[in-house]
Amino acid sequence: MSRAIRYMLTALGCIMLGLGALGAVLPLLPTTPFLLAAAACFSRSFPRLEAWLLAHPRFGAPLRDWKRSGAITARIKVLAVSAMLASYAMFLLTTETGAAPQILVALLLSCCSAFILSRPTPRERQG
Repeated sequence: MSRAIRYMLTALGCIMLGLGALGAVLPLLPTTPFLLAAAACFSRSFPRLEAWLLAHPRFGAPLRDWKRSGAITARIKVLAVSAMLASYAMFLLTTETGAAPQILVALLLSCCSAFILSRPTPRERQG
């Protein structure tokens, strides 16, 4: 891999890491998808940063579960789908759109929910 691509992936990984950090403190901004993207970028450009993310005491376990088997814990599945339902309810209550945008958003959130719910649940963690 060329040096320029490596630098671009590292920069993109840092941006994703920053967005993930913001998501940890801001409501409605997700954390894990950004951290997954950061880990993917770092795996090709800066393996030490990927290892740091995977070993992180708070965020490492879900990232390792995803990397190992694409798994999402039952608790996170419930939280994610509940947040999508709450977001859709807020969308319906605070916007005056026609039926087409409402159906489009419902379809998009339904697909995202179906994907999350279709992921395996990780086996019990050791140590």
